[in-house]
Amino acid sequence: MKYLPPLNCIRSFEASARHLSFTRAAEELRMTQAAVSGHVRMLEQFIGRPLFYRAPRTLSLTEVGTAYLPAVQRALSQIDLATGQVQTVRHRKQVAIACPASLATNWLPQRLRAFRGQFPEVEVTVHATIWTETTEQVVDLRIAPRHVSQPLIGQSLGEERLAMVCSPDFLSGADAMTSPADVHRKGLIHILNRQELWQTFARHHGIPDLPLVQGLKSDSSNVALEMAAAGLGCAVTLASLAEIQLKRGLLVEPFPAEIPSGWGYDLRPGELPPNWASERLSALLVKSV
Repeated sequence: MKYLPPLNCIRSFEASARHLSFTRAAEELRMTQAAVSGHVRMLEQFIGRPLFYRAPRTLSLTEVGTAYLPAVQRALSQIDLATGQVQTVRHRKQVAIACPASLATNWLPQRLRAFRGQFPEVEVTVHATIWTETTEQVVDLRIAPRHVSQPLIGQSLGEERLAMVCSPDFLSGADAMTSPADVHRKGLIHILNRQELWQTFARHHGIPDLPLVQGLKSDSSNVALEMAAAGLGCAVTLASLAEIQLKRGLLVEPFPAEIPSGWGYDLRPGELPPNWASERLSALLVKSV
C-alpha cells in the first residue's frame, strides 16, 4: 500500500467535492477553511493532477476529481463500516466462556456472582466442556485443564492442591475416621483418567498398602463428589472442584494438606475479538485464585 495519501487529505477532498465548497467542508469537518484547502492541495500534489477548478466564488471538479470521487467515497464508507463493527464488538455487553463442566458447576458460579455484582448489564453464557474436549461454540474465553509438564497457554489460574473429601458421617460414631490411613476402611472413589490423584495422596501420607484399584469409579468429578457425599466412600479431587460442597457442608476434608496435584487450569482467549466485558471477566477470574 505504497500509494496511500494521508487520510485527512482524503476526507477534506471528499467533503469539499460533496459540498463544492471549502468553507462548508471545513464546517462539517470542524477545521479551518485554510486547513481543508491545504489538505486538498497536498492531495493534488500527491496525485500530480488538479482535482478542482477554482474560481473566486465557485468550486467545481475536474475530470480527474470526478473520476476519483466515487472510489474515495466507497473507501471511506468501508472504513466507516469496519470501524463501527469493531467498536460494536469492543463495547458489546456479552461474554461467552467455555469451561470444564466440573469447574463450571463447582467453582465458576461464585466468580460469576461477583462479576455480575460489578457488571449486572453484561449477559454471560457458559458452555460446559468434558475433560479436554472443546465446545464447537465460538467464545470469548476458554478455561482448560493443564498438567504442569505442559506449556502454559494464556494465563494460569494456578496449580491445584489435592483435597480428600468424604461425608461428614465418616467423622462420627464408633467407626469414625481418625487418620488418613482410615480411607482404606471407608473405601475409595476413583475418577477415571485421574487415578494418579490417589497415588499422590497415599505417597504424601505414607500409606504404602492403600488399594489403588479397588472401589467405585466414575469418569466425572461431579459424580465422584456426589457419591462421596452419599457416603459411598472417599474421593480425592482438585480442591476447587470440591469447594462449593465443602462450603455447604455436604462434604468435609478431614485431613487438609497442601498436596500439589500437578494439575491446574489455564484461562485462554477464545475465537472472538477481545472486548471490555471479556477483559474484565478475565481479570476477575485471575485475581480470584
